[in-house]
Amino acid sequence: MENQDVKILKKKPIFPVTPALQKYLRTYQRESKLPISYSDLMQFNEAFPLMDKFGKDSLWEGPIYAQDLIEELHNGLKEIYANLKASGNLRIVEHKYIDKIEYCTFGNTHPFRIRIVNRLNDVYDYFYIKKADASRIYGLELEEILSPNQVNYLVDGDTLVEEHIAGIPGDVFTKGQLYSPEFNPTRIAKEFVKFNERCLIMLLGDMRAYNFVVQITPDFDDIQFRIRAIDFDQQFYEGNLKVYLPQFFKENLPYVKMSMEQLTEKTVLQYQQEERSSIVHRVRSERHRLTDLRDVSNQEALTTPENIALLKQAMSDYFKEPNYLMCKTMTDIIELNIKNIIRQVRL
Repeated sequence: MENQDVKILKKKPIFPVTPALQKYLRTYQRESKLPISYSDLMQFNEAFPLMDKFGKDSLWEGPIYAQDLIEELHNGLKEIYANLKASGNLRIVEHKYIDKIEYCTFGNTHPFRIRIVNRLNDVYDYFYIKKADASRIYGLELEEILSPNQVNYLVDGDTLVEEHIAGIPGDVFTKGQLYSPEFNPTRIAKEFVKFNERCLIMLLGDMRAYNFVVQITPDFDDIQFRIRAIDFDQQFYEGNLKVYLPQFFKENLPYVKMSMEQLTEKTVLQYQQEERSSIVHRVRSERHRLTDLRDVSNQEALTTPENIALLKQAMSDYFKEPNYLMCKTMTDIIELNIKNIIRQVRL
């Protein structure tokens, strides 16, 4: 694996949710009428910076709301949590209260992070409210369909609600646990290779270490790992192929080094093939949903013609496959990726 820094020069614009995408979301039960919106949460008077446990700026702020707004917001947020977790059954929030509302100015969708606590046992959970961005929604859907991970989210107009994805942030994991003697480094390297492969096939970009988490699961004879994306803002927008390959980001260098130390070229190819086979299995089981998603996304302008031209040329060169040059949209490129791995698996 090669590594170098990849820079994203321009901030990606937010793309609106179109009527066609709304219809798709309704069909697959992702649409929900929410009691409060993202714009309601933006009605704070001021905010104070939040520090992490080391005293550094966390890039999150604590918004301060007018007293007469707080009860309405908290009740609405509890109802949203019930919609997200239990199809609107309010019994699950009877003993819960909103402990914190935090706001982040970093990133495209400027999310609010909500902490909700069970007053009976102090167990807490998080969820996020963001500006609805069509390309992010397509990224969430592709993650649901093509990856081994389930994602839980709801959309109402220009408001997106997402479930918290638990795990250790990838950059935090490298500092304290990557080389832990309790962990099998080969298993971590294997997961990074599979994650790298999945991002390229799905065209999920900007997977630097702080945009994914490492999930650790003790098994009966060893510890299992999974690397999961938590940021889907850069879904098939950029024209630079390397944006879709986590191995090229300097923030991921520790994972690249571990992979080079632990794996041979033969085992890398083996793990790539395993991931492709898994994707083919998921494509077959979710083919109708994937077709519906393709038909909707192909109608939308979710990037620039220049980016499409750059990426299809780069994909053609990378895979030595001239058919990429016939692609007209980013969705066409993903579809050709999937068709190619289906052919490979059949061989």
